[in-house]
Amino acid sequence: MKIQALTALVAAVEEGSLRAAARRVGLSQPALSKLMRELEQELAAPVLTRSTTGVLPTAQGKVLYERATRALRELASATDEIAQLGGTMVGELRLGAVPLAVMLLIPEAVRTFSREFQGVHLHVREELYIEQLMNLRRAEVDIAIGPVPEHLPPGEFHMEELMPVEMVVVVRRGSPLAQARSLEALRNARWVFTSLGGVSGYARKLFEHHGLPPPAAGATVNSTLGLLSLVGSGDFVGLMPAPLLAHPAARLFLDVPPLAEGPLPLSVSAITRADLHLKPVVRHFLAHLHRAAHHIQHGGLGGA
Repeated sequence: MKIQALTALVAAVEEGSLRAAARRVGLSQPALSKLMRELEQELAAPVLTRSTTGVLPTAQGKVLYERATRALRELASATDEIAQLGGTMVGELRLGAVPLAVMLLIPEAVRTFSREFQGVHLHVREELYIEQLMNLRRAEVDIAIGPVPEHLPPGEFHMEELMPVEMVVVVRRGSPLAQARSLEALRNARWVFTSLGGVSGYARKLFEHHGLPPPAAGATVNSTLGLLSLVGSGDFVGLMPAPLLAHPAARLFLDVPPLAEGPLPLSVSAITRADLHLKPVVRHFLAHLHRAAHHIQHGGLGGA
């Protein structure tokens, strides 16, 4: 099975068009079509369904696409790592980060890392920690950055603690809810959960931490921007990392009720797979993450 054919298949599936796929891989459309026919003959199965609107993968094509994507990624990663071991820092670094890490740690770490390693292309994916762990298991990201979830299988991941973070309750500036003095007073408010389905998240954890029944989820988001939009413009209640309240996008629109229970303490960590050898570029970025965490704790957000 030719690598060129697998590359062409991946491009065709992702582009949804043989013409666009041909442009992407630098072939003529007839040449790419010929590769697809040869691949189907080799497999004795169709991999693409063609129509006047484009192409879609068949069931067999989906199976091959998933394996081909992983194989091509591994080959590219091996090529990059060989270059890095020779002292040439090039290639790609794929980062997965929860929303609070995207706003809190990533900008400073990327700022200093990119200045030192300009030949490395960074990919940043903002998703919840549950998705990040799945991405790590599938080797779709090199590092996941966020709170370490409870009950992880022992030995599966390697964790490096970066910094403690306090999650504080926030409401719209000027809201009557800003006068609340206890979590119990806010239990029937409309809470924004940062989770996949509204059944988990920091809000639930905060209430359970204090032995209280958790509130119902009035809305569910998977980004800090979504949280800011709902809380800052309505009568929702949410949880936000305390350092982010200094950010212009938050400080003008949010208040922190003086709750007796105080904030929810968390720890942000860098998580990697324990069974994989860390590429040089990954080790370097981990060092920059630690540097960024130190900078934020002692010098505030942003950098010179």
